[in-house]
Amino acid sequence: MNVLVANLGSTSFKYRLFDMTEAGASLLASGGFERVSEYSPCIEKMLEDLVAEGHIGLADELDAVGFKTVLGKDLSGCVDADDQVLTALEGFKEVAPAHNPAYAEGIRCFQQRCPGVRRVALFETAFYQWVDAAAANYAIPADWRALGIRRNGFHGASHKFIAERTAELVERNDVAERVRQLYVQGPGEFSGVPLRVISCHLGGSSSVTGILNGIAIGTSMGFSPQSGLPQNNRVGDLDSMAIPYACKMLGITVEEAETQLTQYSGLLGLSGVSNDARDIREAAAAGNADAQLANDAMVDSIRHWAGSFFFKMGGLDVISFTAGIGENDVTLRAEVCAGLQDLGILIDPDANAAIRGGKEGVISAADSTVKVVVIPANEELVIAREVFRHVAVGDALS
Repeated sequence: MNVLVANLGSTSFKYRLFDMTEAGASLLASGGFERVSEYSPCIEKMLEDLVAEGHIGLADELDAVGFKTVLGKDLSGCVDADDQVLTALEGFKEVAPAHNPAYAEGIRCFQQRCPGVRRVALFETAFYQWVDAAAANYAIPADWRALGIRRNGFHGASHKFIAERTAELVERNDVAERVRQLYVQGPGEFSGVPLRVISCHLGGSSSVTGILNGIAIGTSMGFSPQSGLPQNNRVGDLDSMAIPYACKMLGITVEEAETQLTQYSGLLGLSGVSNDARDIREAAAAGNADAQLANDAMVDSIRHWAGSFFFKMGGLDVISFTAGIGENDVTLRAEVCAGLQDLGILIDPDANAAIRGGKEGVISAADSTVKVVVIPANEELVIAREVFRHVAVGDALS
């Protein structure tokens, strides 16, 4: 089965074409466009290139197209990208203004250009469908909750992949298989030995998720990707009273405050140097106190959320680091795990230093009772896998 993954950013369009089988995936083609204002010409050009390069005979010979949709009102999961998905994206376009309109336009483009090709949406919130109500709900009035304001969680594709891959690494095929079939069959009952994982997706956008027996029990991000850890430009967690107070004292509007919190805050706001963790660490090493504060705040927030999930799961078996910072920042990984030997977490400095640049490996010491691993992220592959399972496995079960 050939699966095309369409990754639509606010001003970009990237794609990958995979040949998917039960045994695995093969990348057939990839490409992209920058400074995109309309997606239709890009999609048309991509299809022409795929035909010209011999990857497909005709555009309608694609088996499925997968979309990494972000947030839908009253809808989540891995589902056919039909009119219901378009309505859900429209319902939360104010919450995800950079992504929801783009994905809605992209889905409509494929709907018109390749009407016979299966379209599948994998929502970033999908992995959190089974989080307990107590962890998913804010303490807000009922009419607010009726609007769909809740802790949604994001980076779901990445964290679900970590759930599956960590289970494989510790030879827990019962949990790995549960994760593989999650969006097809649901979580079901689990009676095996518990597997407790904390997944740290750390990059330009970051989140920490607690995973018990392959199922998310909670995450640092909330209603929107604005919350949780300090992001590259976004504030992360913030007391709601800070906004009206800042507006009054600084003489700015709510809209201006939102711009400052979404574009000039986070690591950039703390450091005053950059929104790139590499630049910030370099500045901190040179003695910049604000850059050091940004580093320290990031580590503190990771440990805060990881600690909450450690407590909630009653212990821990695996910590996983993924995404750009998680995969490459050796110092940050060591700082996150520092001083935790009494909890069974001990890093091997040499193993930690050796894992970077897209490598997968174990970085915990031999006598660490908690395994600490680094797993490279590949969201396009994750989407292709889930689309394949949705179409091939889902159809077989129906």
